[in-house]
Amino acid sequence: MRPCISEATTLPARFEDDVNACAGAGCPSLEVWLTKLEQHLETHSSDETKKLLKDRGVALAAAAYQGGLLLSQGEQRKVHFDHFRHRLDLCQFFGIPTLLLAPDFAEAVDETSLGRAVASLREAARWAQASGVRLALEFRGGDRLCASLPTALMLASACGEANVGVCLDVFHYYTGPSKLEDFGLLTRDNLFHVQVCDLCGVPRELATDAQRILPGDGDLLLQPIMEQLRRIGYDGWVSLELMNPTLWQLSPDQVADAGHTSLRRLLGIPT
Repeated sequence: MRPCISEATTLPARFEDDVNACAGAGCPSLEVWLTKLEQHLETHSSDETKKLLKDRGVALAAAAYQGGLLLSQGEQRKVHFDHFRHRLDLCQFFGIPTLLLAPDFAEAVDETSLGRAVASLREAARWAQASGVRLALEFRGGDRLCASLPTALMLASACGEANVGVCLDVFHYYTGPSKLEDFGLLTRDNLFHVQVCDLCGVPRELATDAQRILPGDGDLLLQPIMEQLRRIGYDGWVSLELMNPTLWQLSPDQVADAGHTSLRRLLGIPT
């Protein structure tokens, strides 16, 4: 497994600062926050940006996030899919292999909603396939639609497209309805991306993204998860994703250095 740092972990920083911080920490890859990349490209050419990444030796492992695709209808659906196709162009140009999909907000979910979600996911997958991009559907523990790992896997399987899998975010695994036995559903073929963090002294019902901390600094049992991923042969990216305002006050260099150290420790990579 390979370490990666999500740009959400240094959200206030600029894209180029994240690239330089990642390189300085010796981390091989960023999980790009697409809004940052889009803002960067307002004042820098795509070729300049690709050269920056090459010169600094930083790969873009995955892109986060695209929402609004599963349940939107009418004009709203057109807007979301137009945005999605633009982002597929970015992924294709920069060689980003995986685009993370967020489930749509829903007050209630019924069979019609699930059917619409599957059909939309299938359409999105076919657009992505044409750009050579995989789609990793994330489950989010507090949502009504796609709150658990089995539901994310069901949607990915039901759409019938080989370039659709899931993103495993351990925060949403621990704070949502997913269970230990659900890990038995994961395979090397359907797990496309992993995001890690830790929590300390927070009831899971009250945990928020802002309370995510570095792996190893909290209470979550992360090593058994890593062992299960090794058992299924997962050799992809493990991304540090922390939306912690305290960390946002630090320089991206400090965060990248501490984050990469914690990831190497978690993954058993010599420091």
